[in-house]
Amino acid sequence: MSALWIAHVTVTDEVSYKKYAELAGPAIADHGGTFLARGGRFVQLEGKERPRNVVAKFPSVEAAVDCYNSAAYQAALDHARDASERELMVVEITE
Repeated sequence: MSALWIAHVTVTDEVSYKKYAELAGPAIADHGGTFLARGGRFVQLEGKERPRNVVAKFPSVEAAVDCYNSAAYQAALDHARDASERELMVVEITE
């Protein structure tokens, strides 16, 4: 079953986060991920608001987790750790 990678982000260092985004995109694509939403308009109904929200679709939960654990994504993440506050989850799509 397919899965969604859902990130809620507050960017605190635009320069470093831009480098993260440049590196993360190809790492996500290499694992079959495609972006459905990247920082578009949103309405916060509950919980902590984060101004940047990203949703990517992967072929499976395992593909999304493998992406996260890959050397390429971890290299990208090195630029985001001190440049953002974020939550990230993977949710299986029940089709």
